[in-house]
This record gives sequence, C-alpha cells and structure tokens, in this order.
Amino acid sequence: MRKMEVRPYEARWASVFRDEVLLLQRIFGDELVEIHHIGSTAVPGLSAKPIIDILPVVRDISRVDDYNSEMRAHGYEPRGELGLAGRRYFPKGGDKRTHHVHVYQVGHCAIHRHLAFRDYLRAHPDEAKQYGDVKQEMAKRFPCDSGGYVKGKEAFAKALEEKALIWKALGQIE
Repeated sequence: MRKMEVRPYEARWASVFRDEVLLLQRIFGDELVEIHHIGSTAVPGLSAKPIIDILPVVRDISRVDDYNSEMRAHGYEPRGELGLAGRRYFPKGGDKRTHHVHVYQVGHCAIHRHLAFRDYLRAHPDEAKQYGDVKQEMAKRFPCDSGGYVKGKEAFAKALEEKALIWKALGQIE
C-alpha cells in the first residue's frame, strides 16, 4: 500500500531529475527529442510527493514499447497508456515510488498542458504555496488512499491548469 506523503520542497529534486535524464538519454537514444522535469518537484518552493515526474518527448510513440525491457532493467514498470491515449507511462520504485516517466510524441497536446502548469506555478509562488497546502491537507486526509488524495486536490489543480493555459496563451503576461 502506498502512503501519501507530501514534503516541503527539496532542492535535491532537480539533481535527481538530471541524473535520471542521463539514464533516459542512454535508453531512448536518437528516439528522444527532449526531456522535461514536470510535476510539483519541478517547482521550487512547492510541497510535493517525493516522486520525480519526467516527460520525455519522442519522435514516434509507437516505438517506445521497444524499450520496455531496458526500462525494466533500470527499475521501471512499463504500464502502456494507462488510460491516457498517446502516452507511455513508466513508474519506478513500486509502493515506494521514486519516479514517474510520462512519454509523449512530439506535438501531443499534453506536453503543452504539463509545461504551462509547471511554468505558471514557477512564476506564481503564492498560488504554488496554496496548491502545496491543498496537497498537504489531502495527504493528511487520505494517507493511504491515492484515489482520495487525487480527487481531493483535483478541482484546485484543474482551476490552476485553466489559469496556466490562459496565461501561456497570452504570452505569460501579468
């Protein structure tokens, strides 16, 4: 059973991301176009579950399954799309998750959405703090219920995402 743990921001998360980028570059090679640090651990000052979310962008999503055995060899569990069309998802660490890799093909709309959300929170620390507070409250309320945790923060996160997309579309003006 996974415990919902939300911690204050840790500066080391950026270096943990960079270390994993080197591994993913070796695995995906020329298929890889770029890699982004997304999610709460990518936002300085934001409280987060200590799980590094990584978004590799590839040339051809249909080729990603060819890398499943190598991803397994490095502790990742290939989970396919897992409910999100056009994505390949790889968690690492079992019940003590350390990384989530969300692979998308160049041009997929989810890439823009993830980056807008991250960039908006980086540019708006007060709203990032509010989001962190909501996540900490949900982790206390649902310590062993990931579904309850996600559902509990969903409305707040969705509202932030909508603001982020508008902010990004307007050229990040405020």
